[in-house]
Amino acid sequence: MALKKFKPTTPGQRFKIISAFDEITSSEPEKSLLVPNSRTGGRNNEGKMTMRYMGGGHKQMYRLIDFKRDKDEIPAVVKTIEYDPNRTARIALVIYKDGEKRYIIAPHGLKVGQTILSGKGISPEIGNSLFMSEIPFGTIIHNVELRPGQGAKLVRSAGSYAQLMSRDGKFAIIKMPSGETRMILQSCKATIGMVSNLDHSLESSGKAGRSRWLGRRPRTRGVAMNPVDHPMGGGEGKASGGHPRSRKGIPAKGYKTRARKKSSNKYIVERRKK
Repeated sequence: MALKKFKPTTPGQRFKIISAFDEITSSEPEKSLLVPNSRTGGRNNEGKMTMRYMGGGHKQMYRLIDFKRDKDEIPAVVKTIEYDPNRTARIALVIYKDGEKRYIIAPHGLKVGQTILSGKGISPEIGNSLFMSEIPFGTIIHNVELRPGQGAKLVRSAGSYAQLMSRDGKFAIIKMPSGETRMILQSCKATIGMVSNLDHSLESSGKAGRSRWLGRRPRTRGVAMNPVDHPMGGGEGKASGGHPRSRKGIPAKGYKTRARKKSSNKYIVERRKK
C-alpha cells in the first residue's frame, strides 16, 4: 500500500500525495450490491441549509457492506479487493460456497483467492470473524460489535485496530485505537487483523478542488466572521479571536462534552489519553 508522489508540473501536483492503489484488483463494482446514494447538500426537507460547508461532490453509489458476518461456518473465497468512495478502507468482494456474494471491510494482508470463515471453532487468521470468547489474548482485531448480532460499530476506518487485552466474567477487555480500554460482551464478534489502507493518514490532496470532489465546500474561519456570527469574530485588524471555541460557544480544547451519567460509562475501564 504505497503512496504516489507527482512531479510538480502544475501547482496542484506539487504537494499531491495519494495512494498508488496497488492492492486494487478490480475497478468494476458488483452491481447486485450497489444502491443509490443521494446527496442532501446539507439541506433539510424544506431546502433550508442546516449543515454548512457541504455540497457538490462526485456522484457515488453506496456499496452494501456485511458488518454482521452472520453466515457462520460457511467458507467464502475473496474474489476482488476494491476501492470504496464511501469509506477510507478498502473493501473485498467475497463469494460464499452457496454462491452468495457480499462485501466486507478488507483487512490488511487479505489476498485474492484466500478463504475466510466466521463463527465458533474458527482459527484466528486474518479476515476470520470470531466471538470475543475465542480470540487469543493480544490479538489485533477490527470490526468490533457493541451488542451481540448488531453488526460491527467500532474500529472500521483505514489503518485502525484494537487489541484484546484480557477477559473478566462475561466481558472481554479491549484496548481501542484512541487508547481507551473498555469492556465488551464476549458474545460479540470481531474480525482478526487491522483495517487496510494503512497510509491513508499520510495522503495529501494537493489542491482545494479535490475537497470539492468529495463534497466539501470552503470553510470560513471563526476569526474572519463578525461578533454576531461567531464568539471568536470581530476586532480591529487581524484579531486573534480569544479562546478557541465553536460557533455555539463550546470550548475546543480540553472541555469535556461526555455526559457524566451516560449509561456506557460503567464499561470504560480506562479513559483515552489526552
